[in-house]
Amino acid sequence: MPADLLATPDLLRSVFRRHAAGVAVITARGEAGPVGFTATSLSSVSAEPPLVSFGVGTGASSWPAIAAADHIGVHILGEHQQELAATFARSGADRFGPPTVWREGPEGVPVLDGVIAWLVGRVVARVPAGDHRLVLAEVVHGDPTGTGRPLLYHQGRFQRLGD
Repeated sequence: MPADLLATPDLLRSVFRRHAAGVAVITARGEAGPVGFTATSLSSVSAEPPLVSFGVGTGASSWPAIAAADHIGVHILGEHQQELAATFARSGADRFGPPTVWREGPEGVPVLDGVIAWLVGRVVARVPAGDHRLVLAEVVHGDPTGTGRPLLYHQGRFQRLGD
């Protein structure tokens, strides 16, 4: 078998750079304040009951709070929010400081303003998956009424949806 077909972390990254994904920010209330990170692994799992999932690295600064949280927030970013996505993706960034605008939402979860949609979910499972955990949450609150087009992640950068 040619070396370029062997399963490696680089192969996985290379293949998924070609996969366009929606951009979300996941938030939770931590002991020291709000936490959050940019995620492209968000998935709708079930409508009955309404379940979503996402992956989070166990080495991520947000992981301890996500590991302990009863509820999480899911925010679907619009194409006008590339800087917000970059802030929540950047290690060591002050993610909830200005210019980020947020409020305490249902279940005490930090809710970001200006997103095109958001959900609050009750964590029902954290499944080990290599160096990550897959978090499964049952949706308990949400608002789909924001405006705009979704932000995408493709080829290693944030992009706008083409017509």
